[in-house]
Amino acid sequence: MNEIKGFISKYSGAIVGAIIAIIILCTHLYELIIWIIFICLGIYIGNYVQHNKEEVKEKLKKFIDRL
Repeated sequence: MNEIKGFISKYSGAIVGAIIAIIILCTHLYELIIWIIFICLGIYIGNYVQHNKEEVKEKLKKFIDRL
């Protein structure tokens, strides 16, 4: 019995993480999480481009010239 208690106390974070992952997979919340990540990434990229227009133009021009 002590072995089981020791195992649970040692790996409780992993056990909780696995349970949360199973719940997310069963309820298809991962699709919502992926959409939220894409939206946040789009917001970040748009903000970066807006504040660094000249840098982005130069980088895109160099990238296109390489192609």
